[in-house]
Amino acid sequence: MYLGRIVEIGARDVIYGSPAHPYTRALLAAIPLPDPAAGRSRERIVLRGDPPSPADPPSGCAFHPWCFKAGARCRTERPRLTEVDGRRVACHFPEFGPLF
Repeated sequence: MYLGRIVEIGARDVIYGSPAHPYTRALLAAIPLPDPAAGRSRERIVLRGDPPSPADPPSGCAFHPWCFKAGARCRTERPRLTEVDGRRVACHFPEFGPLF
């Protein structure tokens, strides 16, 4: 969930193995790994800027101000939860593949 909206939902193995929403990817990339070498070699996702206000969320996709994949469509059109690759994801530009 992000700002009270579901952004990705599916089986645990699917979500953890190959997160599709940029917010899900950022959350999972922030989890510390017990192996320091593996932690240094994995993808880093840095969210830049200030978080949006829950009282006044941005138009379109609420995550677009922080999103590293956001396009013009994200600023104007709220994505619907759509069945994609074994899960439901609310993103115009979902990304697939493992984080590590």
